[in-house]
Amino acid sequence: MASDLLRLTVLGSATPYASVDNPCSGYLVSGGGTRVWVDAGSGTLAGLQRHARLDEVDAIWISHLHADHSADLLTAYYAALFADIRLSAPIPLYGPPGIADRLAHFLTNGPTRSPVESAFAVHELHDGHRARVGAFTLTSRAVAHGVPAFAVRIESEGRSLVYSGDTAPCAGLTRLAEGCDVLLCEAESDHAPGEGSQVHHTPEDTGDTAAAARAGRLIVTHVGRFLTPEQAVARASARYAGPVDYAAPGATFPVRRAPGA
Repeated sequence: MASDLLRLTVLGSATPYASVDNPCSGYLVSGGGTRVWVDAGSGTLAGLQRHARLDEVDAIWISHLHADHSADLLTAYYAALFADIRLSAPIPLYGPPGIADRLAHFLTNGPTRSPVESAFAVHELHDGHRARVGAFTLTSRAVAHGVPAFAVRIESEGRSLVYSGDTAPCAGLTRLAEGCDVLLCEAESDHAPGEGSQVHHTPEDTGDTAAAARAGRLIVTHVGRFLTPEQAVARASARYAGPVDYAAPGATFPVRRAPGA
């Protein structure tokens, strides 16, 4: 059945701020009756509701705590506790170390700490973290972004989707993505920095990561303001021979087994 297929729906892919027609980073991964909201950048809670209510989400997974990947957790907190949502239990929230205190620091307006844990059952990620969420297995690996940051591999019924989060090219991401059916990978930078540490992929890096991992399909996301999606796809395609798409807001991609997998 179509509802059993692993699917990726793009809620937004803009960076570092939302555009008129594209929220920041956020994705809905669904299949087999399971729904996971992956990254909660500005504007993505609105898009999520086209597909599922907040209380229909089985878990939230956050790659890192930059606002373009996590800011809508703040409004999700208010939705969960002070609006028309009625949770039967706090929503499992997987995120970097310190995520609960970071949210509470922003949300607390008096002497009493905001009850973040009443909305979210917080699980802190670490390199190699594994979790079972409904029909999905989630494996997280630390990546290279200059702050605590993670990529995730989501597997279900023999299919696999890997999301890079934000990162420079790194062995952790390549190993996590080895042989995956779909790699959703950022391509933020027009070029690598001349000095200082690299914290993002260029489109060429994105293609190289997909090729090194032998990914079945590449979806380019988180394209920076000094690139167009068309440029990012073309430049990644020059380094990777498989199919390449852009994570356009609202698009849904089925995760199918790669040929020969």
